[in-house]
Amino acid sequence: MTLDFTLDTDQMAVRTQAREFASTVLSGVDDAIAPFGKPEERFYALKPFFQQMVDAGFVKALIPAEYGGAKFTSLQFVLAVEEIARVDVNVASAVLGTGLGLYPIVNFGTEEQKRRFLTPFGGSEPRLAAIAYTEVTGGANYDSPDPKVGVQTFARIEGDEIVLNGAKHYTTNASGWDGKGSDLISVVCRTDPALPPQESLAIVVVERGTPGVEITGMIDTIGHRATNSPRVEFKDVRVPLSNMIGRPGDGITMVKSAFSWTCAPIGAACVGRMRAAFEYAYEFAKTDSRSGPHPVIEYQNAGYMLADIKMRIEAARYLSWKAADHFDKTDGQDRELANITKVYASELSVQTVYDAMRLVGVDGYGDKTPIAAIMQDVLCFPVYDGGNMGVRRRALHEQFMEPSYDHLALAENRLSTGS
Repeated sequence: MTLDFTLDTDQMAVRTQAREFASTVLSGVDDAIAPFGKPEERFYALKPFFQQMVDAGFVKALIPAEYGGAKFTSLQFVLAVEEIARVDVNVASAVLGTGLGLYPIVNFGTEEQKRRFLTPFGGSEPRLAAIAYTEVTGGANYDSPDPKVGVQTFARIEGDEIVLNGAKHYTTNASGWDGKGSDLISVVCRTDPALPPQESLAIVVVERGTPGVEITGMIDTIGHRATNSPRVEFKDVRVPLSNMIGRPGDGITMVKSAFSWTCAPIGAACVGRMRAAFEYAYEFAKTDSRSGPHPVIEYQNAGYMLADIKMRIEAARYLSWKAADHFDKTDGQDRELANITKVYASELSVQTVYDAMRLVGVDGYGDKTPIAAIMQDVLCFPVYDGGNMGVRRRALHEQFMEPSYDHLALAENRLSTGS
């Protein structure tokens, strides 16, 4: 049997729908957010576009059918993300952030928790979910065995209630559409300050309107201009004990799994932004002579640069497809290829867009072309959802040191380690 990269009918339909949606709907995002100086205002301006994402079924794609959704495979999701991110990365980030917030429930929740928390997201309202992961002091050491460091958001168990206290940064979507909180926040916390995360890390769901949840600040990022990055504080927030997903200590597996799921879509988003840069640079090279006798594309060095850019796009695309397909086939248990894809595609996107900027010249650094804005977007990819240095150290390096590590496993769609 030969290896076949041909998309089937359903996959082609997903890609076509996403491409048309991006071109007809999301092409209006830039103009919609342009008048606003504050990051929260830009984010709020996305609501009509997110509503149309809901109407088109892209949020239901995060949820299993039995809870009102129409869940995509990871590969289907990746195909859609590339097309959407080619036009706009902000609305895609709101959907991805919602997926992260719901992921622990979808994959680790009880039947009661799934019905209670997921079913509302299968409706027609533009609901937002978030995962509160990154501590104000950073999230890289969330699994440090030293209980004095790492996650400092704590969930004190009092009878049949949980009392949350702590603060988080970069909690995408957490402000909601009005600054009063998203519909659901999955909070990464510890249940005992004296115990290491291996025994205490947990995920607790906090619903909109719960007293004690405050949005106390907003980080203004240089790219992803309408993707909000709020600071969220939890002050004696009380929720039922039944809002804990799994048990204390299970949080490590949930966090690793959730951020492994986002890796292939991030790779696809990188491809989408690289495509946008290539398409502009290619058209520029064909039509602009820079006051010279020939269009730029007729010069050898320009042709070489375009060839390099296109090769990188194709390599990142198929790596993202492979990672998504592998995630589906291993039920998300293998982290190696996911993290390889996130690191490789994100760093490649920065180099690729930079080369597109070099090809276009100084206009690529200003506001007369889209290149500078695309560069601002791709600069985010190597440092968010787990910075690449930390991914190398705490995911890939960690796996390499496991006695059961098999460096040939990925070629055969097997788990890289026996764990």
